[in-house]
Amino acid sequence: METSREPAADGAAQTAKRNRRGPGRPTLSNEELLDTALDLFLENGFERTSIEAICSAAGMAKRTVYARYGDKTSLFQAAINRAIDEWIVPVSQLRASETDNLEETLLRIGQILLANILSPAGIRLLRLTNAVSGTMPEIAANNTQMGTGPTLAYLADLFRRRLLPKTAPEADADEAALAFLHLVIGGPANTAAWGVVLDEEALARHARYCVHLFLHGLLPREERTAPDEPELAELHDLLAGATEQLAQARDRLEQARKLAGD
Repeated sequence: METSREPAADGAAQTAKRNRRGPGRPTLSNEELLDTALDLFLENGFERTSIEAICSAAGMAKRTVYARYGDKTSLFQAAINRAIDEWIVPVSQLRASETDNLEETLLRIGQILLANILSPAGIRLLRLTNAVSGTMPEIAANNTQMGTGPTLAYLADLFRRRLLPKTAPEADADEAALAFLHLVIGGPANTAAWGVVLDEEALARHARYCVHLFLHGLLPREERTAPDEPELAELHDLLAGATEQLAQARDRLEQARKLAGD
């Protein structure tokens, strides 16, 4: 599988140079301030980025920035919130990709979400969230909730409408939505956060294979016969392990939602 490494980010230094204001020149808009701050946070990290550096790059007085945001943490969260709002795929776009064929629908959705998470804006958000997840878990939780919540809700609704039996427990659709994101989107997103991005051909194979696996499993149709006792026991063990992993993922998401709501 061919991969390509993304060059180190240098946009912050260029942004700072480009946006530095001379005497008497108007300051940046609030949106540009947040963009400038986000670039500096990504390049230098949260701890090593000072309000002074942001103000210098933005051509704003410290009192103006403090009056708007109060402190560096609030400015950081505001910058990320704006970036997520601009980056996230609208549910209307996902809904518009639906067709009569569920597998084709899920493939289209997977391709849209993969392209979005692997865009420069998506990778930037991944890296920033990962960087602060240990020291600022409440911000990481908020980012997770904002970035995945609407998509998970849409997928759960899609699976209730078109995949699961009407008698299925309500939670099954939520589990299926989470499993779909982990299976189809999670792998490429995690590797991209470390600087390794799959090429287009590899991504297309990954999306098609994982969508098929999600809907049909691995066992060929002609071999789907009733298992004997040892096979049944092994399948139960595999199912228990998979269920435990999904439960852990669900707990982490619920924890993120609670932290984001506090």
